[in-house]
Amino acid sequence: MMVAKARAAPPRSVKWRRTRRSTPNKWSRGHGAARAGRSARSSSRFAPTKAAGSKGNASTSVEDGGVNVPLAMELWKRANAVCFDVDCTVCKDDSLDALAGFLGKKNEVEAWTTRAMDGSVGLERSLEERMKILSPSFDEVERYLATGGRAEQRLNPGIVDLVGALRDRGVAVYLISGGFREMALPVAKALGLPPENVYANRMHFSVCDETGLPRNFAGFDRTEPTCRQGGKPEVIRDLRLRHPYETIVMVGDGITDLEAAEVEGGADAFIGYGGTVARPEVMKGADWFVSDFFSLRAELRRYKVAFLGSGAWACAAAKLACENASGDDLFDPEVSMWVHEEVHEGRPLHETINETHENPKYAKGCFMGENLEASSSAEDAVREANLVVFCVPHEFAHGLCVQLQGRVRPDAIAISLTKGMRIRPEGPQLISEMIRKKLGVADAGVLMGANIAGEIAQGQLSEGTIGYRILENAKVFERLFQTPSFIVTLVQDVEGAEMSGTLKNVVAIAAGLSDGLGYGSNTKAAILRQGLSEMRSFAKKMFPTVRDETFLESCGVADLVASCYGGRNRRVAEAFAREGGQRAMEEVAEDLLGGQKLQGALTAGEVHSVLRQNGWEDEFPLFDTVYRIAVTREIPVDAVTGFMSSRQSGR
Repeated sequence: MMVAKARAAPPRSVKWRRTRRSTPNKWSRGHGAARAGRSARSSSRFAPTKAAGSKGNASTSVEDGGVNVPLAMELWKRANAVCFDVDCTVCKDDSLDALAGFLGKKNEVEAWTTRAMDGSVGLERSLEERMKILSPSFDEVERYLATGGRAEQRLNPGIVDLVGALRDRGVAVYLISGGFREMALPVAKALGLPPENVYANRMHFSVCDETGLPRNFAGFDRTEPTCRQGGKPEVIRDLRLRHPYETIVMVGDGITDLEAAEVEGGADAFIGYGGTVARPEVMKGADWFVSDFFSLRAELRRYKVAFLGSGAWACAAAKLACENASGDDLFDPEVSMWVHEEVHEGRPLHETINETHENPKYAKGCFMGENLEASSSAEDAVREANLVVFCVPHEFAHGLCVQLQGRVRPDAIAISLTKGMRIRPEGPQLISEMIRKKLGVADAGVLMGANIAGEIAQGQLSEGTIGYRILENAKVFERLFQTPSFIVTLVQDVEGAEMSGTLKNVVAIAAGLSDGLGYGSNTKAAILRQGLSEMRSFAKKMFPTVRDETFLESCGVADLVASCYGGRNRRVAEAFAREGGQRAMEEVAEDLLGGQKLQGALTAGEVHSVLRQNGWEDEFPLFDTVYRIAVTREIPVDAVTGFMSSRQSGR
């Protein structure tokens, strides 16, 4: 508590901003995002089962509703921070009303409280009048808090569980009260919140000259924004300055809570709470109005994850996802996986996977988890999915997208683990772009990197790179895939990450040819150097916004090194070279890979079609050489080092 001799806290510096994002994404549409539907607000959306404005309890409720419920729900599920009002929201009562009851002044104080909450008088005026009536001594406040004002007894049903669930999901929780900090701090403690997450007014007390102890009420700190109208949105603007929150939601029962989302820079959505008091103006204006906290707890999104594909890389990634989904409240624990229908040892492969939770044909020994559910129907696998993980050979990607058009939730977000691109008459298309456009999902990023599937399945230290457009979505996938042994980094460069993962397979073919010919480390180093150079140049020609730094991430040079020393493209190319190129590379792959698809030769053909169309063959001698050896077989295997002649001739 503050005493009169104490220096008043300086006012917080708040910069007024119109917006933090010049290009808002689907889920973070600028502050006050859910305000768009307010012109259509109407109290007819509600049919209260008790008198509006009357006090109630958790067992007596009004009908839930709101002026913009769907968007408010989405913002609630994706919130980075949630701000709760304290009196009549977190707590069953108003703290000053309760203190007034303790002091025998209940009726006089409650009248001013009601006028402030319904908006008929300003907050500062109401606060002044109530404190004049109360004029509590320091000892009276202390006695109240120790007896009838104990926080645990005041909390509304469900709030402890709700706050715990939010914090488990990494959501920051704040208390913003028009009451006093002295009353709010015990509430914060009961909820497990630190004192610095409490914004409220502060009492001043005079000091006894004889004892030096606080004695009589001497006013309140008027520098606190919560003492006046417009204070709560001011606090939220301050939070935005201090923290990189994309989405903030305000939950409360009164007009001062509603205005927190009405002001530019304030909350993105307002959820009205009517479990204690259902105020007509709040019911009419709330984006979403609820009568208990159990409704909010139930609506916290648990993302449903679906994998499309069941090859070695898909199974290794699913192992990571199943581990995280089973222990993180952000995700539904059950992970679905579409398995291309085929028979293995006399029975459907998906049945074997559901029994053993591993894929004995493509990822033997990779136990994905008992929470994996395999299906032979892609439509069934994605039906309820919020997160779609796309991991099929890229030559099948377009057909699968066409098959699933209209079958994926429009609010789903996707991530592609597929390395390759689609060649079209109008130009090449990245798989992530195709997924986003064909499936109509809200967003599609990529996960690329030095990902030898068998090593990830064994729990060896590995890393990956998520290329993203919308950071909020990338963070969800980061939580889905990151484990102590699989480290994920985020880069805002989908095209750079995806092109790196696609083109490195062509270079891996060259590295395998070198190994098959018995060449040493120097030759392979030259191939890697030239390959990385051509990867960067090709990617930047196709997508000028590609960042050079991306090639230094796991999706770039690290993936290139791993693939050129341990990947299946290298292994098949090595065998192809040892045979002198007598058989098609696809035939060699069939013998070595047991049905898994070889991406390098196919990608080499796709890349070469772009080179030929644009007359770029001479600018990419390694890519051109790999195509002519591995795809058309028009030049001998030992011509793999021919790219060096272009450096000697200055091409």
